[in-house]
Amino acid sequence: MSSVLSNALAKTLRAIKIEHTIFALPFALISMLVASDGRPAGRVVLWIVVAMVGARSAAMAFNRLVDHAIDARNPRTRSRELPSGQLSRGPVWVFTALMAGILVIAAWQLNPLCLRLSPLALAIIFFYSIAKRFTALTHFLLGLALAIAPVGAWLAVQGSFASFPLWLGGAVILWVAGFDMIYACQDTHFDRKEGLHSMSAALGDRRALLLARLSHAGSVLCLLMAGRVERLGTLWSLGILATAFLLFYEHWLVRRGDLQNIDRAFFQVNSWVGVTLFVFVLGEIYLH
Repeated sequence: MSSVLSNALAKTLRAIKIEHTIFALPFALISMLVASDGRPAGRVVLWIVVAMVGARSAAMAFNRLVDHAIDARNPRTRSRELPSGQLSRGPVWVFTALMAGILVIAAWQLNPLCLRLSPLALAIIFFYSIAKRFTALTHFLLGLALAIAPVGAWLAVQGSFASFPLWLGGAVILWVAGFDMIYACQDTHFDRKEGLHSMSAALGDRRALLLARLSHAGSVLCLLMAGRVERLGTLWSLGILATAFLLFYEHWLVRRGDLQNIDRAFFQVNSWVGVTLFVFVLGEIYLH
């Protein structure tokens, strides 16, 4: 029995690409460090990380479940664990419920406001998975789901809203929307055939890629505003410059609609965006 459970868990973690938690986690940690002036309590760090893992895992598992039939019809995704039959739906439903419960427990451990807002957080991260059935704004809704990370981390420390996490959350929304529009170009024809909504299906690949560039430019502007409201200094500015370079490189990889490098642009480059900015924030706070 234990081997069956561990096998199902391993396949579920592979299906949700647990390693991609690194996309949003650095932004939560950045917000936490700025909110605490570099002195977060150990238990706060722990429960923020637990909440992040729980939220992202629940969201991705739910996404795989509700897109099961769609993924089975899409040549690009039919080999995934659920549509290929490597994994049954039951264990994934259980996993989703457990991860959602972990998010609520983590919020409870942080403070009453986080606990009260946890159902809203779950509603947002689950809603994204059904949004592409009726709106091309689905990319921005995915960004909103990840933007919960920096806002929630700030609330965990301060217990109230402020400008910095909202600007940082705005940067995350536009960053995620931009790279998701790039990624969605792989499925333009499939989305149109299935009646699914994406910017590439609605506008075509060329215009969707242009909108992705504009979104990433807006993300950089939001980061500048975030630094301004907290009066962050040179290393924060250098971190934004490094982030802008990574985003430029991402778009260079898919220039003129060339999608051969899309996995490299999406998975490799974006995994470095948050980490790079986080490293500069460490320097800004502890070397200032």
